[in-house]
Amino acid sequence: MSYHWFKIFEKEEKEEDYLQPNTFINFEFNGEKICVVKTAKGLFAFGDKCPHNGASLSKGFCTKENEVVCPLHRYSFDLESGKATSGGAFALKTYPIEIKEDGVFVGIKAKWWEA
Repeated sequence: MSYHWFKIFEKEEKEEDYLQPNTFINFEFNGEKICVVKTAKGLFAFGDKCPHNGASLSKGFCTKENEVVCPLHRYSFDLESGKATSGGAFALKTYPIEIKEDGVFVGIKAKWWEA
């Protein structure tokens, strides 16, 4: 699988300048709105749109169970797998994060014609 990698922080330590624990920061790459959150389990990136009804997940909150909760209907999603932990059988779109010497990157799958 091929990805486009976008730098979100210059260094791993720099994330702390912009991102407090369990708060969201939003990015938009290739037309995709992405939320990044730092929890006790690390950094996670996911689509800002709730798969249930389209609400902005960045207006929700994180739980101690490493879930993001939608502000509209309170559906929750596991940040690691993207699977719903309450509500329907919806899945959150997740994005890989890589920490390298030259920065912190989020990956977006390349379209079949870009690979």
